[in-house]
Amino acid sequence: MPRSPSSPAFWRSPLRGPWFTSVLGVVLLVGITVLFVTGLVSYAAYNPDLSPVNDQTPDKGLLGFYLFSWPTHPSWLYRLTQGVHVTLGIVLIPVLLAKLWSVVPKLFALPPARSLAHALERLSLLLLVGGGLFEFTTGVLNVQLDYIFPGSFYPLHFYGAWVFFAAFVAHAVLKMPLALRNLRHLRDETPVETSVEASVEEGELVSPDPAEPTVSRRGALGVVGGGSLLLLGTTAGRSFDGPLRETAVLAPHGGPEPGSGPGGFQINKTAAAVGIDARETSEEAWRLVVEGNGRTVRLGRAELLQLPLHSAALPIACVEGWSTSDQWWRGVRLRDLAALVGYEATAAPDVLVESLQRHGAFRRSALRDNQVRDPRSLLALFVNGEDLTPDHGYPARVIVPAAPGVLNTKWVARMTFGDL
Repeated sequence: MPRSPSSPAFWRSPLRGPWFTSVLGVVLLVGITVLFVTGLVSYAAYNPDLSPVNDQTPDKGLLGFYLFSWPTHPSWLYRLTQGVHVTLGIVLIPVLLAKLWSVVPKLFALPPARSLAHALERLSLLLLVGGGLFEFTTGVLNVQLDYIFPGSFYPLHFYGAWVFFAAFVAHAVLKMPLALRNLRHLRDETPVETSVEASVEEGELVSPDPAEPTVSRRGALGVVGGGSLLLLGTTAGRSFDGPLRETAVLAPHGGPEPGSGPGGFQINKTAAAVGIDARETSEEAWRLVVEGNGRTVRLGRAELLQLPLHSAALPIACVEGWSTSDQWWRGVRLRDLAALVGYEATAAPDVLVESLQRHGAFRRSALRDNQVRDPRSLLALFVNGEDLTPDHGYPARVIVPAAPGVLNTKWVARMTFGDL
């Protein structure tokens, strides 16, 4: 009779087997756990309960929990956690694809369910495969700035992560005992198993009529590892400056810096792209409105320069995983601006920051009181010794230690202090 995908003889690769699948599974168990934890950390970095403008995941319910307010120390915290999250996600792509290839026969195995436990395992596998492909695909598209998926990246990736990780945990619980038994025989090409579960696993993954091998299973693992190392070498550099950034040839913020001089470092959006008109940022037209405590103060750039100015060396780190090294920012402390409307520096409250940008996500952002009070949190007027460039937020922008880049609002027009 003609072979069909439900027949074990249809799948002839001699590489498939519990040992090969188990090795890949353990790598993914560790890697995806780190991805999930750093993803939750990234969610917490937005202080999502502070203000609706910070949280792009409506109706999140219990899924929107987080355990702490985002700190400002160390200043490179978000640079590290998000860099790990995105870089590790890209590095795991060859491992994920190899793992999916190794278990393809299980997707077509008949009967669909031999027992309740097997039915749960098949369901978890379906959600795991679909959720994994969805999460990795949307993550890569976000990194590449290709927003071709419907809707906003934030809720899609957020809800997809919970579906995927729930299936991942269920699958890991069901399969981990077998995987650990297989790994005990790591030195053997084919593990020795005697249990009924192992025999079924063997029958689903090992071909009864294997083709001639062209590479060993260890060699195949070497190919997978080499692919991961290649992706690491061609993407990780965007989290650094200098020669290392130029190795990130597969990342939009890799390669040479976008310019030279004090303002020649990475940006995510230009003034022209968001419709900032040079006439509204001129010294004659632009005014910063500071509100709070029932008071309103309007300041031009010249008046801001009369206030005490301070400097801070801080990086910019973005949700796409790229970051800059420390840049030297100079401007007015946020807590000093709060003092203009009657707040003590040590009791400065939350602040809602609004940009001249009229459209797009995060044209407004909220900062928690601990971020406002940090002496390194500035309304920056200069960077690296010169005026901000239009693309870096001239005439004034916020810069806060350890905050995601989108919360460091550019082209600031209004700041409203008070409990949010």
